[in-house]
Amino acid sequence: LELRAWNIRRKALLMGQVQGQGYIGQALGIADVLAASYFHALEYRPEDPEWEGRDRFLLSIGHYAIALYAVLMEAGILPEDELETYGMDDSRMPMSGMASYTPGMEITGGSLGHGLGIAVGMAMGLKRKNNKALVYNLMSDGELGEGSTWEAAMSGAHHKLDNLICLVDFNNQQADGKSTEMLCSEPLTEKWEAFGWHAQRVNGNDLAAVVAAFDAARAVKDGKPRVIIFDTTMCKGVPFLESREITHFVRVEADEWDKALAVLEEGKPA
Repeated sequence: LELRAWNIRRKALLMGQVQGQGYIGQALGIADVLAASYFHALEYRPEDPEWEGRDRFLLSIGHYAIALYAVLMEAGILPEDELETYGMDDSRMPMSGMASYTPGMEITGGSLGHGLGIAVGMAMGLKRKNNKALVYNLMSDGELGEGSTWEAAMSGAHHKLDNLICLVDFNNQQADGKSTEMLCSEPLTEKWEAFGWHAQRVNGNDLAAVVAAFDAARAVKDGKPRVIIFDTTMCKGVPFLESREITHFVRVEADEWDKALAVLEEGKPA
């Protein structure tokens, strides 16, 4: 899993280098969660992304698409030779995720706060069809300020959607500053529990903790939806980017892409 996460980070950096920009901070930060999702938790068939029995992975945060493309390549759902087309005209990998273009992309995300509502609907539909698949919804801490998120949370608990697992990337960054300063959502674990969810909070850059959280969430049999809050570090794995004051859309100069890749290479798992 460490190598998978490293590969996800490397692919994201290479795609960012193609365009000279991208939401690299988020991609580097969420790589461990994506590695555990696709190579430990999720049921899917790379050769058949539309397989009816697959677990659904919803990217509510459409601007994280560069990270999802990286894991879809790592999983064999997207061919790696398309990496250099990222963000270009007619590419299957636009800068914001769109389900109509990309195999393995379940929804068109980006209007923040919509993903969990869609996930609730999908989870209800799967239950009505007696389909045992799980629905995973990856959302951001910024979405915790959206009323639609909490309406969906209330609905998920009301309908006892124990086939729904929400993943919250808490990197404490938004376009305008720290999310805790824009609209503080703490105490977060207690809030989800008050809405009727089984809640956990772990270090999202500690792979052992991430895997254990997924296992614990899937083992819950109390009729509740599950949420895992992951505290992550933006730009994880590239220290000179981690230390920058603004990391939501981190500025990477033309001569820094190769430097970032070289720094990442130094930390490659054995």
